[in-house]
Amino acid sequence: MTDIVSHNLATPASAMAIVAHPDDAEFQCGATLAKWAAAGSKVHHVICTDGSKGTWDPKIDQAKLIAERQEEQRAAAAALGATGDVVFLGYIDGELRSDQHQVSKVAYWIRRLRPTVVLGHDPWKRYRLHPDHRHAGNLAVEGIVGARDPFFFPEHGLEHHRPEALLLFEAEDPDHAEDVSGFARAKTTALLAHRSQFITTHGITDPDDSAQIRRFADRIDHTLTENGAHIDVAKAELFKAMTDL
Repeated sequence: MTDIVSHNLATPASAMAIVAHPDDAEFQCGATLAKWAAAGSKVHHVICTDGSKGTWDPKIDQAKLIAERQEEQRAAAAALGATGDVVFLGYIDGELRSDQHQVSKVAYWIRRLRPTVVLGHDPWKRYRLHPDHRHAGNLAVEGIVGARDPFFFPEHGLEHHRPEALLLFEAEDPDHAEDVSGFARAKTTALLAHRSQFITTHGITDPDDSAQIRRFADRIDHTLTENGAHIDVAKAELFKAMTDL
């Protein structure tokens, strides 16, 4: 039973989604980012991997896929209304780790962009299949620790920074909801910018088939509606909230 005890953070001055792959932010927190962007928040994306394995076609040119996915991510961020940076750390898809070198990279961007709120994968979720999501979650959590304390990574040459909140999506036990009523369309539009992922994650085999596009949009809408029922609103996205950072 999901026990939601808090909802609707104050609109942050800035927010940073730290995710494993292009499209993860849009799937997991796209409507929340769109809501905050519309209210004046500066929204940043940090993408940990290059997305080079995001295909079922063994003959694809991976260099072209990487470039395509970067353009898709920029278009998706724009569809959400995000005006912040879109950062690609470039680690090989499927080979992400959460070692000190990679933690330092994430901590650097937290210090440089100074988000009020960070959003990331729940690294403690059980039975997680994709290791990149687990490691990206660890990087968000450990990157915050590395960014907030001045004696971590002095080589950055940047002032330390402590975000006010961390929202973990894909959470095992979500306890926080963001009312995203009115932002389902922005989330779906952003997801549809990730055209390279239509077959693998969207279930769209023909990009010109309006019925398939509509079914995908309905699936996204249905999930948001189910989440909204937890707090008696039309649409919501759910998270594990951590505010003692």
